[in-house]
Amino acid sequence: MGAEDFSVRFWGVRGSIACSSPDVLKYGGNTSSLEVRCGDRLLMFDAGSGFRYLGNALAADAPIDADLFLTHTHFDHVCGLPFFGPFFEAGNTFRLWAGHLMPDMTIQRVLQEMMMAPLFPVPPEIFTAQITYHDFRVGETLNPCPGVTLRTAPLNHPDAATGYRIEYRGKSICYLTDTEHVIGKPDQNILKLIAGADIVIYDSTYTDEEYPNHVGWGHSTWQEGARLCQAAKAKTFVVFHHDPDHDDAFMDKVARDVEAMRPGSIVAREGMTLRP
Repeated sequence: MGAEDFSVRFWGVRGSIACSSPDVLKYGGNTSSLEVRCGDRLLMFDAGSGFRYLGNALAADAPIDADLFLTHTHFDHVCGLPFFGPFFEAGNTFRLWAGHLMPDMTIQRVLQEMMMAPLFPVPPEIFTAQITYHDFRVGETLNPCPGVTLRTAPLNHPDAATGYRIEYRGKSICYLTDTEHVIGKPDQNILKLIAGADIVIYDSTYTDEEYPNHVGWGHSTWQEGARLCQAAKAKTFVVFHHDPDHDDAFMDKVARDVEAMRPGSIVAREGMTLRP
């Protein structure tokens, strides 16, 4: 992998709960997990059920030195943490980041309470990799390694969430899930974060037609994502965080409709890799 390589690979694209049936095989049924490569640096975003498969793929790369950034800690975004194989290998080093928890909570405490009897049989102390925890305040700019900048912004979601803009060698990938819009009032925090971005991955759980029945649930629509990208003069819009009830046929229609509304847009699928 060259020093200039900048890519995002999707290991989980589903929202709310993982699903497994023949009618979701095309787009995938695992919950949120992204792998971002900035040259030889590995950044991971969210740890849904797809995170286990990312861990399996990384096993041959040991020793691993990487960062994991969480948008938030609802269960569908962290359920893969206890099943991430590289956490069980001494010699690996990981930094876990979250921007939505302070001052009342920390990412380390969330993990400890998630992996606690009677909910889970073993505590995080079972991990043998070196893991450090880094809580920040949303809105801060992070520099996890030389040449990589992460800008952050608050998202509109129950219990709070963080949106990320990854910048590397003059290119940018934005990751914004889970967030809810207000009809007719584009989110200014998001518009600022995605301005001129090369790739925007956005919470598209619902359609505009479905949304009125889910106001207050913390999620948005693919149409709003397209509108935001258009207003921010962003380039590639990626439909993400698919509702578990939206099967492949439904998502095929979304793909046709979003292409008609904003040509060049993409519906995320597990295994897909994009480069700015």
